[in-house]
Amino acid sequence: MKQIIDQHRRQFLGVAAGTVAVGLGVIELARAETEAPKSSASTASFGAIKQIDAGVLNVGYAEAGPSNGPVAILLHGWPYDIHAFVDVAPILAKAGYRVIIPHLRGYGTTRFLSSETPRNGEPAAMADDIIALMDKLEIKKAVIAGFDWGARTADIIAALWPERCRALVSVSGYLISSQAAGNAPLPPSAELQWWYQFYFATERGRAGYEKYTHDFAKLIWKLASPQWKFDDATFNRSAAALDNKDHVAITIHNYRWRLGLAQGEAKYEHLEKKLAAAPVIDVPTITMEGDDNGAPHPDPSAYAKKFSGRYEFRLITGGIGHNLPQEAPQAFAKAVIDADGA
Repeated sequence: MKQIIDQHRRQFLGVAAGTVAVGLGVIELARAETEAPKSSASTASFGAIKQIDAGVLNVGYAEAGPSNGPVAILLHGWPYDIHAFVDVAPILAKAGYRVIIPHLRGYGTTRFLSSETPRNGEPAAMADDIIALMDKLEIKKAVIAGFDWGARTADIIAALWPERCRALVSVSGYLISSQAAGNAPLPPSAELQWWYQFYFATERGRAGYEKYTHDFAKLIWKLASPQWKFDDATFNRSAAALDNKDHVAITIHNYRWRLGLAQGEAKYEHLEKKLAAAPVIDVPTITMEGDDNGAPHPDPSAYAKKFSGRYEFRLITGGIGHNLPQEAPQAFAKAVIDADGA
């Protein structure tokens, strides 16, 4: 298996003509147009979605690759879905990985097992969901990779359960935070980027998101990835996942929790206390950023010291926005493979 992965890694060596290494392992991939066309019209599909009871959820997930391969778990963000990885999965499957791509709570075919379970969007709960899924699928360790909410979830798993994490790939780097940190005011220009978080803090915002979920998501896609020319079919394929009956409740709770306007669940308090200390991550890690990410994101220099193990930052250029795995699937897949075995 290692021979297959090494062979695939070598095939990627020519992708990034003009690669430059500086400082803390910073790598720039000079022309991301070779990764994904700027006009996106992919009609790829995962086929049948699998379902399994894990923790408090019945989780819907896509799977690709050999069942006995090393595992890569890919985690999407808001307001996206598993199709962010529809072009990443076959690359990793070809390299010998067993690829697991779950719908997070509140998305797609993932459902709560009980109507009594709080529709809780706090970060620790989402990370615990993935650990429960790994336990149910009997996955001891996996490469955990994601963007947006998925990157935060991956970071948390790497920090709190490093023994379950072969390696980490995190778009926008270290995203672990706390309610205390969320209460600290930012400069006005930074606060402006979080306009939707303040909108969601109001009842009008909740009602507006419920009424205009798809329109809202399309606006976020455009703002977060200004140069990504996705077509209606590409958007609609993912927007269907937002029709989950718990999606609005999970989204609103997530953003209100960050501002200290909503409570979490007592069973996650011990995890949130650990996360509030901003723990250092020591598993092998590659962080990534698109050069035209229009969503709020930290500067790489601000979080580099939060990774104490083998670490590398990669800037993906060519007008790549927030949804990096869908906009530059080869670069994202390469990061998963390199983080796991470089």
